[in-house]
Amino acid sequence: MDGISDVAVGVKRGSEELSMYNSPNSGMSSISDGASNGSDSKKLRVEEAPPSRVIHIRKLPNEASEAEVIALGLPFGKVTNILTLKGKNQAFLEMGTEEAAITMVNYYTTVTPHIRNVPVFIQYSNHKELKTDASNQRTQAVLQAVSAVQSPSSDVQEILAAACSPVLRIIIDNMFYPVTLDVLQQIFSKFGTVMKIITFTKNNQFQALLQFSDPVNAQQAKLALDGQNIYNSCCTLRIDFSKLVNLNVKYNNDKSRDYTRPELPAGDGQPSLDPTVAAAFSKDSNSLLGALNPLSAAAAAAAAAGRVALAGQAGSSGVLLVSNLNEEMVTPQSLFTLFGVYGDVQRVKILYNKKDSALIQMSDSNQAQLAMSHLNGQKMYGKIIRVTLSKHQTVALPRDGLDDQGLTKDYANSPLHRFKKPGSKNFQNIFPPSATLHLSNIPQDVTEDDLRLLFSNAGGTVKAFKFFQDRKMALIQMSTVEEAIQALIDLHNYNMGGNQHLRVSFSKSTI
Repeated sequence: MDGISDVAVGVKRGSEELSMYNSPNSGMSSISDGASNGSDSKKLRVEEAPPSRVIHIRKLPNEASEAEVIALGLPFGKVTNILTLKGKNQAFLEMGTEEAAITMVNYYTTVTPHIRNVPVFIQYSNHKELKTDASNQRTQAVLQAVSAVQSPSSDVQEILAAACSPVLRIIIDNMFYPVTLDVLQQIFSKFGTVMKIITFTKNNQFQALLQFSDPVNAQQAKLALDGQNIYNSCCTLRIDFSKLVNLNVKYNNDKSRDYTRPELPAGDGQPSLDPTVAAAFSKDSNSLLGALNPLSAAAAAAAAAGRVALAGQAGSSGVLLVSNLNEEMVTPQSLFTLFGVYGDVQRVKILYNKKDSALIQMSDSNQAQLAMSHLNGQKMYGKIIRVTLSKHQTVALPRDGLDDQGLTKDYANSPLHRFKKPGSKNFQNIFPPSATLHLSNIPQDVTEDDLRLLFSNAGGTVKAFKFFQDRKMALIQMSTVEEAIQALIDLHNYNMGGNQHLRVSFSKSTI
């Protein structure tokens, strides 16, 4: 109980005491800017205070609780006092030692702390201590609130231990896309060194235990990521501290990983992670949760499974509604070719009364999700297309004898489906639209100049070209993603002579 019983909670004693927080002459310039809730124009005039064990926190969300403010300080040491100024969205946190306060400010200078998904600002206060009434009953009330935030247990030592655990327990809600161990590693490694991860399914929910090298990293990751979506509107992270302080990982595979012991075996019956899958996560990004393109993540999950399959989604629609199409240019065949990069298109129907929209039926809902996440917002024939899930379960064919001007096509038996064979290598090569295209099935007598000319005639500019060693495959880089999309539509399955058809897909590489 020692660590918590001496936390005092600020109670405003009266106008005289509080005036020190409001008076511009009090020497507390950092607080006098609080009238504007820490606006940028005022912030420029704030002089940096020297280190102090009192921390000034600004721009708190209106609904922030004292418990959440205390939680910001707990990983760095003992919190001895708190004063919140509700009307100004500010608070003062008094740490047990100046060293703890310095560690806290240094850390939050590099990684912005969040409360309720809102970034808050932290600096030293000009005050060396907080003078407030410390009512014991009030202290206990807030400590109970802290225990509710940190752990369901009311045992104070356990609360502090939980707050200092480097291990997080992660539950994924609303999991429309596959989330893999590598997805979690890439997201959480933004906050520190991830040492170990174990994934499992419990109560029909995907869960994980993830261990950082430092408890402070775990605290920061929880504050920043709890309640966030990995992808738009789905795959919501629910994060708590684990009671475990160390994970015991026996195997390195797609279910568990110890990054400190690469020599561990894959284990019986568990596939070790294919290098091509790991490669899908190699692209870095500046954004936090946009760190992952859902496409490469979903593709990697599909590759790891050897097929595109996601439990619990079998009943969902595999039909997409595509709108804002260029109705002068678009055909069922062009949609079949482009959407066929992400799954096996069964049927395409351009709407008779609204020719800038089409329904596309994929083999299943997972392929529909994959195509939607890759192609929504891309440019096709000069227009940014919109892709959403349709309420239709299937695309109806026209009635016998009815001419719909060729707007509906059935591709169920097409020989051009990329994903017919279970475990096909194509599953490992699903990437977002990019300016660089991967070409395969190139005849031996075709030269670089032949291919440059072919792709230039598709209406684009070839920026770079590179043959693979066997010359059956190559990379070709167009000047824009839109040009590459156009070239893929025009030239995938192009007859190169001798009944050899060129295969074109998007590449993750650049030349």
